[in-house]
Amino acid sequence: MLRAAELVAHVMEGGNLTDAFERMAEANAAWPDGTRGAVRDLAWSTLRDYGRGDAILRQLLHSAPAVLIHGLLLVALMRLVQRPEQAHTVVDQAVQAAAVAMPGLKGMVNGVLRNALRQWAQWPAWVDADDEARHAYPRWWVERVRKNHPKSWQAVLEAGNGRPPMALRVNRRRASVEAVLAELEEAGIAARAVGGDTLLLAHPLALARLPGYAEGRVSVQDAGAQRAAPLLAPRAGERVLDACAAPGGKTAHLLELADVELLALELDPRRAQRIRRNLDRLGLDARIQVADCSDVGNWWDGRPFDRILADVPCSASGVVRRHPDIKWLRRDEDIAAFAAQQARIVDALWQTLAPGGTMLYVTCSVFEQENTAQVVRFLDRHADAEPVPIEASPDCPLLPDAEHDGFYFACLRKKA
Repeated sequence: MLRAAELVAHVMEGGNLTDAFERMAEANAAWPDGTRGAVRDLAWSTLRDYGRGDAILRQLLHSAPAVLIHGLLLVALMRLVQRPEQAHTVVDQAVQAAAVAMPGLKGMVNGVLRNALRQWAQWPAWVDADDEARHAYPRWWVERVRKNHPKSWQAVLEAGNGRPPMALRVNRRRASVEAVLAELEEAGIAARAVGGDTLLLAHPLALARLPGYAEGRVSVQDAGAQRAAPLLAPRAGERVLDACAAPGGKTAHLLELADVELLALELDPRRAQRIRRNLDRLGLDARIQVADCSDVGNWWDGRPFDRILADVPCSASGVVRRHPDIKWLRRDEDIAAFAAQQARIVDALWQTLAPGGTMLYVTCSVFEQENTAQVVRFLDRHADAEPVPIEASPDCPLLPDAEHDGFYFACLRKKA
């Protein structure tokens, strides 16, 4: 419980959840898979529940506690929701954690949580009275989704509050969908094919239990993310650019589909190393370069690309269930900043695309300012660009659901 509270407190102070968890896991390499999974699940669940714990704590606290104790109380409330039959054990564990972290506050933790239990019946009313707590999102986020998706806004929010599905991508150079399904069945792992090279697992599991992963027959990649490579549709012999490539899932998928000359760009050297590790496991190769894709003069050799994957930085609002810290870290004004960055990137990349070539614009956002509105502005700026329909539609907004995360795809061709 204390470890999960440390992760929650780190996010409350403005830190990145995934990075913090990876550092914690490295520092505790002896943790068994069960412990690592339990810490991760409790921290992620607490942060997905944005605002609800605080709505309860506001009724029980006279002043804000130290951030670590605040995180501990939020984690304990989540555990009480998950395991109400173990209420007294949960309280005792929280008090013991406080005794380790801040001994002088263990009495306060004990008193707050026991008072919370006495008023258990009031929790729903406290949460329902707070708009942010009711939806488990910041108010600005709710309003954006409601405005952008008036017919489906509630479903979008609910999907982002759930646990994410686990999908596999079969490496067609080393296996077939049918062979991997048979291998999973033999291992007692329920899965089903959902189109293309994609398999959806009935239940998430640790990579160590996944047959064929170490041998490069499968990769873990969201089913929605797997749409990018087939939409770009690389052909043998073409020059392809993956402009924002880490961690390399889409890079690898492109190479699995066709024998192409691929350049993968990544700004962060540490994340660029992950691309190489992923490609090595899958038996694939590409030129990987650490560079800012918008600074064309520093990396482009002047030879145009036939196809460009522009999977641009974005709000990540379509994958919030995988990265619940962004509910705490994002601000409404950040969306305009992302949109400006995206525009700089696609304008720069367009210079490197050959006439007749195709650029696939991709975000993992559900916000229109980063999606359709961005593409409309791009087409206004570039008279030599034309949209390529996707399944008879001008673009492809993919809203999150039980099978995949939220993405946006738009295919753009440079006129010959």
